[in-house]
Amino acid sequence: MNELSKIDKKTTQNLLEVNNIEAVYNHVILVLKGVSLNVKKGGITTLLGGNGAGKTTTLKSISNLLASERGEVTKGSITFNNQDVHQLDPSQLVKMGVIQVMEGRHCFEHLTVEENLLTGGYTRKSNKEVKNDLERVYEYFPRLKERRTSQAGYTSGGEQQMVAIGRALMANPKMILLDEPSMGLAPQLVKQIFEIVSQINKKEGVTILLAEQNTNMALQYAEYAYILENGRVVMEGTAKSMRDNEDVKEFYLGISGEGRQSYRDFKQYRRRKRWL
Repeated sequence: MNELSKIDKKTTQNLLEVNNIEAVYNHVILVLKGVSLNVKKGGITTLLGGNGAGKTTTLKSISNLLASERGEVTKGSITFNNQDVHQLDPSQLVKMGVIQVMEGRHCFEHLTVEENLLTGGYTRKSNKEVKNDLERVYEYFPRLKERRTSQAGYTSGGEQQMVAIGRALMANPKMILLDEPSMGLAPQLVKQIFEIVSQINKKEGVTILLAEQNTNMALQYAEYAYILENGRVVMEGTAKSMRDNEDVKEFYLGISGEGRQSYRDFKQYRRRKRWL
């Protein structure tokens, strides 16, 4: 195989390509400053970083939801499945298979758990497909089947997160943009949610782009990772290389050669050379 063929093969493996995008709120606040990333088809890629790093804005730039918050992508390109999509309506992206699970779960509180799930299948034309998909969601989330007649607003935070992911699965997605699934959940529930997301990825072939502050958990399940700081990608690499990297251990996992430490213990940020 010649070099050109290798490049072509590598490109076709990327379901999503984000190239040097800038995002602005209210025409003046620059939040993303040249973010580029690739998401491999059928894999789990994670965006890491602290609060305000630009993770959520990156996901909303991809799903074209920035306009609802007076934001817009002013530079760069976003390609999904070899098609330029950054000018498309969000509903068109949903029909193409790009589904975002928003931070904070955002269930319809007055609807039952099952009614919430069914709203995810509004683009489907076959009632049989919707019924089959609903049973598939209940297989992944048996707890939701038990709670299917309960009002979503009266369910626990973990159950609401399951509803949000299940609702996305009802839309028959090619890619799920998953924003902070661990937020506000107990560690045991966080692990359960990540296990289910991993199963959905492996069994259904759904590509996952995960934005997460829980670096340790995200790197256990992702294949590739990008770290954002102040709207820029400052590190990237395989999950294994991230876990082994000293900067990541010190500043994102809170671990150094002398044991676990707080970020506040570091007075100077010393960037090592990129290991890629």
